[in-house]
Amino acid sequence: MNQSCCVGIDVAKASFEVATDRDRETSRFAYTASGIGKLLRKLAAQRPVALICMEATGGYERKLAIVLAEHGYRVAIVNPARTRRFADASGNLAKTDRLDAISIARFARVMNPPTWRQPDPAQAEIKELTTRRLQLVGQRSREKNRRDKAASPVAADQIRSSIAWTTEQIERLEKAIGELIARSVDLKARYDLLRTVPGVGPVLASSAIAYLPELGTLNRRELAALVGVAPYSRESGSYSGKRSIRGGRSRMRSALYMGALSAARFNPDIKPLYERLVEAGKPRKVALTACARKLLLMLNAVVRQGRPWTQLL
Repeated sequence: MNQSCCVGIDVAKASFEVATDRDRETSRFAYTASGIGKLLRKLAAQRPVALICMEATGGYERKLAIVLAEHGYRVAIVNPARTRRFADASGNLAKTDRLDAISIARFARVMNPPTWRQPDPAQAEIKELTTRRLQLVGQRSREKNRRDKAASPVAADQIRSSIAWTTEQIERLEKAIGELIARSVDLKARYDLLRTVPGVGPVLASSAIAYLPELGTLNRRELAALVGVAPYSRESGSYSGKRSIRGGRSRMRSALYMGALSAARFNPDIKPLYERLVEAGKPRKVALTACARKLLLMLNAVVRQGRPWTQLL
């Protein structure tokens, strides 16, 4: 990597700023086919590129990442919180597109984040539909709270209509997600394996497909950290604080937590764990988090070994 450079790209909706870790000059390109073409020509004309790094920006980065990967570049997409903390630790407290691009390039050089893998088109669409379903579920929950407080009959009637419409849209999305999974041999096989774990319903199984394509490829520590169910210690000198979870993929963690609520009642391997922790005086939320972690490891096991849970007992 000493003879090559790392590239940082700060992506916005209409443009993107590009920098290397070798200098403080940046270039701005329009986020269009023409702008991407200019970037490719610039990259081809300079020293070899070891890594191109950009932040996850709600999907804006995806098209650019796909084009760069298709042209043979190694691409990494990282959590913006990581690059921001890196910039703060480096003493770069100001924030502009130019400074962000430079900081991302230096972050890529120092941290060498893992290579981004282009998702399967079916999996990408399932992820988008699953995210939309979550948005509508949240919207319906808020409407139900408003319904309980509505004093006006007209307002209450409108809220009920909104809830009915939202429920219909959620059902349509669930049907579309199921059809997408059924059309893919690999995804259908994975879905069926996940459903063999007691307590895993359609929502958790489809969420795992949408948000956790790495399932079956990581060890238990890597997977728990990726989802955000790994407890982290807080110790300094004589101080020893409570361990807590943080970070990770919040949408997958939420689906896993809901699955743990069911597994704590019906899964014969998880129910005793939950009861033992509660009897030992652990808060129920802590016990459920432990159950969620164990449930995640079960999902990982069936995918990694390609066998139903009943055959792994």
